[in-house]
Amino acid sequence: MRAACELAARVLEYAGTLVKPWVTTDEIDRAVHQMIIDAGAYPSPLGYGGFPKSVCTSVNECICHGIPDSRNGDIINIDVTVYLNGYHGDTSRTYLCGEVDESTMQLVKVTEECMLRGISACKHGASFKTIGQRISEYVDEYGYSIDPFVGHGIGKIFHSEPIIWHTYDYEPGYMVAGQTFTIEPTLSMGGTQCTLWDDGWTAVTVDGSLTAQFEHTILVTGDGAEILTMHPRAWINQELPGVMSYA
Repeated sequence: MRAACELAARVLEYAGTLVKPWVTTDEIDRAVHQMIIDAGAYPSPLGYGGFPKSVCTSVNECICHGIPDSRNGDIINIDVTVYLNGYHGDTSRTYLCGEVDESTMQLVKVTEECMLRGISACKHGASFKTIGQRISEYVDEYGYSIDPFVGHGIGKIFHSEPIIWHTYDYEPGYMVAGQTFTIEPTLSMGGTQCTLWDDGWTAVTVDGSLTAQFEHTILVTGDGAEILTMHPRAWINQELPGVMSYA
């Protein structure tokens, strides 16, 4: 898991350098595919349930699983998952493409902070529902909506239990040291209703509002969580003040 997640983090970092108004998401996909293959790994999304690409690129009102092009003034989420030596590593972030207004930049910033707040709730014995609680309490301050997409267990299987809700929920279950799963909130400026394009994958907001997403794969420890897809890796402590501090 450490090796797969470290590779995913490097691939995402590289993909982010390609985000420019004149670069299409198809070009990003080809570059990501080649880097993963050259590393002796395989892009987990390619062929998964029939998905046609090696990376998910979601622009503006696209919530996830998108394959559109990017233009100046857009925001674009790049979601990288690699399969290396029998394990999957999964991570994403939202990038600014060209000139972006202040309200859009705030949406992106708050979304990343929500992910980090969710991670700060993680440690052995903690209830899974505290993740969604911390995220929801923070989102309420800004009036954004949390889209109905979830995090998931990950390891030898791409998507597995536990299901990680980013909203208030009443599901039972407690974290156990050694578990690995993703936290990946998606925030929208408008409503939470979504629809699929005819490609069967691209999920977009019905009202056309902008969305942003951030994702890390984490490892639950006795007193916190290690972000496996952070480059360099960081340890999260339950008691750290503010949004997050890294040791």
